Amino acid sequence: MLVNYLNRLGWFLGLLLLQALILNHVHLWGVATPFLYIYLLLTLESDTSPGTLMLWAFFLGLAVDTFSDTPGMNAASAVLLAFVRPYCLRLFMPRDSVDTIRPSLRTLGMLPFLKYAAVCVLIHHTMLMLMEFFSLLHAGLLLLHILACSLLTLACIMAVEGIRKH
Repeated sequence: MLVNYLNRLGWFLGLLLLQALILNHVHLWGVATPFLYIYLLLTLESDTSPGTLMLWAFFLGLAVDTFSDTPGMNAASAVLLAFVRPYCLRLFMPRDSVDTIRPSLRTLGMLPFLKYAAVCVLIHHTMLMLMEFFSLLHAGLLLLHILACSLLTLACIMAVEGIRKH
């Protein structure tokens, strides 16, 4: 149990530092920024209680907000992701699976994990970009930002999954 929490804390700090020091400064074509910090939320065990999941999401989002100068936007988006994550996971988790799994390429398979991650990333990024733009006046540009950031984040998530030892 203690090892599990230390592992989570290590991922929390590692993803926070990666996001704050490197990824916040990546702006491909002026529209795409990867938000890899949500990888922690996507890969927490399936039996993690909703309250615990939302606390992890809130503190991770708040820490990213502190370094990104975005007052509460990442925290709100991460908490929304934590709220919908159990429903998304239920959609793509195999019916005959054991009660507790850690969502990954190995446990879910390539296509189900990709669908699960894509839906979660789209929900997170839609909320984040809606708060950033705070207007639907430039809906085309908003949609471009959502899709570009989502694709880049999804590519980063799949890259981490590809090299991560399970």
